[in-house]
Amino acid sequence: MPKFMIERDLPGAGDLTAEQLQSISEKSNQVISTLGPEIRWLQSYVTDDKLYCVYVAPDADIILEHARCGGFPADKITRVTTVIDPSTGE
Repeated sequence: MPKFMIERDLPGAGDLTAEQLQSISEKSNQVISTLGPEIRWLQSYVTDDKLYCVYVAPDADIILEHARCGGFPADKITRVTTVIDPSTGE
């Protein structure tokens, strides 16, 4: 199944407390459970003003539905074509 990177503009994201991040995560998990097993959240990276989230899903439409239902921004959705790491260069 395809993997996607979602860029979410969220001013002040880097200042969110552990409790706020937990609340956001709980909401995301709740929405995912209603959408079914075809969408999975793998992880997210928090920066000063953005969240970069990695999902596995059949298409971008279900990711947009997740964002709409959860009240999350989904400013840019990009399909990941290949993953590389240091071992790729060996």
